[in-house]
Amino acid sequence: MPKTKMTSLQIRRLTYAALFLALALVLPFLTGQIPEVGSALCPMHIPALLCGFMCGWPWGMAVGFIAPLLRSVLFGMPAMFPGAVAMAFELAVYGGMAGFLRRKLPRTNGTTYAVLLISMIAGRLVWGAVRVILAGLSGSTFTWALFLAGAITNAIPGIILQLVLIPILVVAMERAGFSLNGK
Repeated sequence: MPKTKMTSLQIRRLTYAALFLALALVLPFLTGQIPEVGSALCPMHIPALLCGFMCGWPWGMAVGFIAPLLRSVLFGMPAMFPGAVAMAFELAVYGGMAGFLRRKLPRTNGTTYAVLLISMIAGRLVWGAVRVILAGLSGSTFTWALFLAGAITNAIPGIILQLVLIPILVVAMERAGFSLNGK
């Protein structure tokens, strides 16, 4: 079997992705003391999106997919079915879309917001589709009202937090030379 050598860039991406995964596991502890606040602020979404922006789509997608499943196994929250399973697909889309679009579009403040909004909308639509599939498999229902409540109404504080915080962090991290997306 041929021996492969990891490059410095690959090691940095792996290290950053591990950091974002750790943040996704830990951030909910800061908001989880009050479940309504924790679910409204969507703390696991931030590291998945940032990983996509900073490391690229494959890493963002992987961290987004793994984080809710691993957190469910380690800490019991979110509940594995249907919560963590649906959230895994949602966060994978967040990280994947953010990384892919960030690499393909010009790096301006306007496109940072556009990438963020597109990623958030796509992830929420995928979350809804997966919830419909899981409801069908379990014999339950997932209504339009449940989708609107879960994807938008209950998540408004988290949506606002992401729209304010993520562009600031992306710009700061890129200026500091932390972005590995597009190299």
